[in-house]
Amino acid sequence: MLAKTILGIGIASAIALPALAASYPISGAWGESTTTGKDKVDCTKVRVIDFRGEQRTDTKGGVNAYRNVSVNPNGAKTYKVVDQFSNGQIKDGRVTYTLKQTADDRIEMNLDKGGTLKLQRCSGGKKP
Repeated sequence: MLAKTILGIGIASAIALPALAASYPISGAWGESTTTGKDKVDCTKVRVIDFRGEQRTDTKGGVNAYRNVSVNPNGAKTYKVVDQFSNGQIKDGRVTYTLKQTADDRIEMNLDKGGTLKLQRCSGGKKP
């Protein structure tokens, strides 16, 4: 009887726990950049996407904060990512994109809806 009670409590607790989010395969602040040279991007003047653990922020667009749901490898330094967001109009919305590291200081976000964003690591970690 005691074993059934403990098992029941354990199952109820597991169901009540929130799903754990995944961490991004990259970190830090990345600024939008179309340059191909070695110049650093000035992140005080461009759109910045900042990856911190399981959270991502964006200085432009309709949503400024996301929580990562999943990251799955999809080739060399390429990942299929699903993020979750909520704003004034949408609760628990999801966005899917491919994240590709094209160089040590460059990444691309190919959004399933919205095109490709080319980003370069912010110099000195500066952001607006």
